[in-house]
Amino acid sequence: VQVVESGGGLVQAGDSHMLTCTTSGTNFGIKAMGWVRQVPGKQRELVAAIDMTFGDTTYGDSVKGRFTISRENGKATVHLHMNDLNPEDTALYYCHVDTEVVGGGGRGPQYWGQGTQVTVSS
Repeated sequence: VQVVESGGGLVQAGDSHMLTCTTSGTNFGIKAMGWVRQVPGKQRELVAAIDMTFGDTTYGDSVKGRFTISRENGKATVHLHMNDLNPEDTALYYCHVDTEVVGGGGRGPQYWGQGTQVTVSS
C-alpha cells in the first residue's frame, strides 16, 4: 500500500498552500483520510480528516477556519488547503488512510505516509 504526500515546502507567513495525499494498493475500502502534524518534542496533533463516502470533516482547534480538507470524487486523494499560515503551522505533516472491510465487516488497517515538511517563515 502506498500513501504519498506532496506539496510540502517553505512558505511565508500569511500565504496559502496546499498539500495532497493519494493512496493506492489496498484491497480494503477507504473509509477516511486525514492529516496530522508533528513538531519535534511535541505530541502529534490532529489537523483534519474527511469521510471519503459522506464528506464529513473534522478539524483540529488550531486550524479551524483556516484549513480545509477536500476529497476528489472517485479517487483515493485528498487535499489540505491551508490559508493564513503562520510559523506555528511549521511541522511535519503526515497523511493517514483509515480503511474498512468491504461489505461492512469492520475496521481495516490504518496506513501512514512518510510525511511532508511545511515550514512557515515570519
